[in-house]
Amino acid sequence: MSSRSAAALRSRYVEQAASDLEENRRRQQELAERLAVLRQEEALLGEILNLAERYKGFADRSRLPEQLQDEVVVARAKQAPAAAGSRREAPARTAPAKTGTKGKSHQPLLGDLLQDLLGNHDEPRSAKELRDELLKQNPDRNPTPQVVRNTLESLVAKGSAQRHKQQHSVMYTLVASARR
Repeated sequence: MSSRSAAALRSRYVEQAASDLEENRRRQQELAERLAVLRQEEALLGEILNLAERYKGFADRSRLPEQLQDEVVVARAKQAPAAAGSRREAPARTAPAKTGTKGKSHQPLLGDLLQDLLGNHDEPRSAKELRDELLKQNPDRNPTPQVVRNTLESLVAKGSAQRHKQQHSVMYTLVASARR
C-alpha cells in the first residue's frame, strides 16, 4: 500500500469517526431531552395518583373535580345491580344548577350530555363523533376518549343506549324509550 492510499484511507476513517461522534452526541442530546420529558410525566402521574387517593372515598361528589365525577358515575354503573326494577330514572339535567352555599355552578353529568347528543341523531354515532360534538357544544368540558366510551358503555348497561358493531367500529344509539 502506498503512502498516498494510506493517507486517503486514514482521512476517510477520521471523517467517518468524526461524523459518528457527532451523530452519537446528537442522539445523546435527544435522549437527554426525552428523559427530561419522561421525568416530568412521572412527576405528573405521581401527583395524579396522590390526588386520586385523596378523593378515593369522597362522599360529596359535587366537590370532586369534573373528570373524577364522570369516572365515579361509570364505576357506580358497573357496580349497580342488574335488576331493571331497582333502577330509577334520574331527572334530566340540561342547565347548570346552583348548589351549595358558595354559589358554585354544577355542570350536567356527562351521561346526560351524551344522551342528549344521541337523541339528536337517528343514525348510530361513534364515541369519537360524540366526543367531538360534545367538545364543540361544551368547550369547558374535556373528558378523555376513554371516559366518553366508559360513559357510553354505562348507558348501554343501564338500557338507555344500544351498542352496534359495524365492521371494526362500535356505534351507539339512544334507546327509543330514553329519548327526551
